[in-house]
Amino acid sequence: MPDTSAITTADIIASVIASIQARQTFEAPYRHWLIDNVFPAAVADELADLPVSAPALAGVSGKRELHNDQRSYFDVPSMARFPVMRKVAEALQSKEVAKAIHTGFGAPIDDTYLRLEYAVDTDGFWLQPHTDLGVKKFTCLIYLSSGVGHDELGTDIYEREDKHFGRSPFKRNSAMIFVPGDNTWHGFEKRTIQGERKSVILNYVTQAWLAREQLSYPNETVRV
Repeated sequence: MPDTSAITTADIIASVIASIQARQTFEAPYRHWLIDNVFPAAVADELADLPVSAPALAGVSGKRELHNDQRSYFDVPSMARFPVMRKVAEALQSKEVAKAIHTGFGAPIDDTYLRLEYAVDTDGFWLQPHTDLGVKKFTCLIYLSSGVGHDELGTDIYEREDKHFGRSPFKRNSAMIFVPGDNTWHGFEKRTIQGERKSVILNYVTQAWLAREQLSYPNETVRV
């Protein structure tokens, strides 16, 4: 396990902001962005190695909520268990990062809550196309795992619900970003996953979000 004890929250804030400043913008099929080097490398490595169990699919997939009872988050207990999760959450809750996201992407995240899911996907997993429109005001899919075939495990992007457009690159410590709208169709086409596909799903969600136990700071909103 990489040693990140010397890496501070300020270091993570600086890394996230630098990655945002170096973003690549794409207009088709909807505006989205790709960023690299989201976290300090040792932080990404430690996140990728966390002993978090994958949901048991039991032949059922298509929506993450089908396995709500087995999903993992940067919630209060997990941040106590894994200090690296706590540091990442502190950085993404910070006013500096919130301002960079609001300014860089036009995301309406003022007075929202930080929600970070630690996703572990195994063979048989897939996601039907969806937009994230609603209570999610910002979506950032941060890729962590590496291994044979993992470069083919990026997020699938659609022109519309029934028309595939392409796929984001999947490499450790990179991310795909979009501000949810009625055309931000994305998902994951079923294909072979060797080992575990790991990622962090970063959302800022409105006060209408009911599952407050999933949030990093259930009593504190983000301010820009």
